[in-house]
Amino acid sequence: MSTIRLRGGRIYDPTNGIDGEIRDIGIRDGRIVELHPQEKADHDYDLAGCIVMAGGIDLHTHIGGGKVNLARMLLPEDHRARRERDNLLELASGGCCTPGTLETGYRYAEMGYTAAFEPAMLAANARQAHMEMGDTPILDHGAYVMLGNEEVFLEMLARGEDFERIRDYVGWSINASKAMGVKVVNPGGISAFKFNQRKLDVDENHVHWQVTPRGVVHTLARALRELGVPHPLHIHASNLGVAGNIESTLATIDALEGLPGHLTHIQFHTYGTEGPKKFSSATRQLIEKLKAAPNVSIDVGQIIFGQTVTASGDTMRQFANADLGSPRKYVGGDIECDAGCGVVPFRYREQSYVNALQWAIGLEIFLRMDDPWRVVLTTDHPNGGPFTSYPHLIRLLMDKSFRDEQLARLHPDVAAMADLREIGRELSLYDIAIMTRAGPAKLLGLTDRGQLGVGAAADIAVYREQADREAMFAAPEYVFKDGTLVARRGRLEAVPTGGTHFVEPDYDPAIEKTLERHYREHMSIDWRHARISKDELCSCSNHGSLLPCKLHGGGQT
Repeated sequence: MSTIRLRGGRIYDPTNGIDGEIRDIGIRDGRIVELHPQEKADHDYDLAGCIVMAGGIDLHTHIGGGKVNLARMLLPEDHRARRERDNLLELASGGCCTPGTLETGYRYAEMGYTAAFEPAMLAANARQAHMEMGDTPILDHGAYVMLGNEEVFLEMLARGEDFERIRDYVGWSINASKAMGVKVVNPGGISAFKFNQRKLDVDENHVHWQVTPRGVVHTLARALRELGVPHPLHIHASNLGVAGNIESTLATIDALEGLPGHLTHIQFHTYGTEGPKKFSSATRQLIEKLKAAPNVSIDVGQIIFGQTVTASGDTMRQFANADLGSPRKYVGGDIECDAGCGVVPFRYREQSYVNALQWAIGLEIFLRMDDPWRVVLTTDHPNGGPFTSYPHLIRLLMDKSFRDEQLARLHPDVAAMADLREIGRELSLYDIAIMTRAGPAKLLGLTDRGQLGVGAAADIAVYREQADREAMFAAPEYVFKDGTLVARRGRLEAVPTGGTHFVEPDYDPAIEKTLERHYREHMSIDWRHARISKDELCSCSNHGSLLPCKLHGGGQT
């Protein structure tokens, strides 16, 4: 492979402590290398006046799996609105709220992102999820398998079986589905909904299994720590979107008892009940709790005004929100009685008090969180808004005057119930590099991604410095994926196949006897067919690279 020199760019590489230094970067064989100043490069790029960061990493974005396709089908009008194309590299694809697989890869790469992770892969649907991610060009990818609502786990927990057997089940599930981690959605609540239970708080018993969300969260978090999985338990907490849910969010943090945990789309879980409308910001309580809980990281799930579609495995909450659909549509689904999903189109409106306060709460969380390594920039695509709105969100975080202009357009009562106007902080480029690159890589255990050190993968985004940060981050000057130039000034130059990240924790194969019995009695497929081999993973992923991630405390099995 040819040698590339990126000359004279201003580097923001938080993993290596580089904050705006002007340096050269060398690339060879898809990796960052040290080039001698006199060494001739095959390609030399003058980056004077440019900002250089590692390729962006989206830690939580719904891009593959059953509910994503349901969301696409529910809004055919969204997919009829296609971009004009004059580039033969771009095949036909469409969609704005939930773009098709091809459009997803194109748009991420054109913004400087080189990796994206599906946060809710059902084990029974893992092949489809991997195939959809494999059909998404350019991006490296991975997924978190959903656990905590399936009957095998809940029955073992209810019976008080040895923790080691539950841990082995978690390890088997990760291996079988070729996942990067574990996601728990409304712990126990999806299952409880099927027994006609319409709410389930953290210390409330599941009506059938008589287990609590607290027990589900703690057990799964402990299992992941003992298995050595780098990414903490990815937690979609109880009572999403419910006024007053800050109490259950704080209780969920307590349930971890110091174990690592990642609370996702935290904006939807940070609501109080103050004020005449009984709906208020609870960001102060959340931030105080997080300061005392260094074991917990978050992503925000910022809402963006306009049309989108909400797609979640949280059947309980999506059923409750079905009447709020705009346009008035709803899909609910279930697979193998292990999990479910609900899909509701939604339009966030500036003049809606609730929507406007949600917008303010998300920004408050970003700006009040003093440790950028523990907060990741997301919109919970597509639930809070499409990922294509990230440049707009970055400008809101970096430009207070722009933020105040947007705030002035909102429902007039919002300012009284939120502290956003009083927050003067503007995030720096170093902060943005942490929240969108270095931080997600660290949380996922990706030691050679999200950074620009020698030996790292040459996933690099180069932005022309502009005062308008939205314009700057919308169309990078250059984007390199594994050393290949894939985009230039918002236009694709190449569409390589991305790789698949996964982990392989050890487990006692004796757990397979329990699974064989359960599948025989309750499932529609043979338990052995639930396992995805590496060869099959490669095929599902469009023959991209397999990228196993090292476990904590040891290597691969």
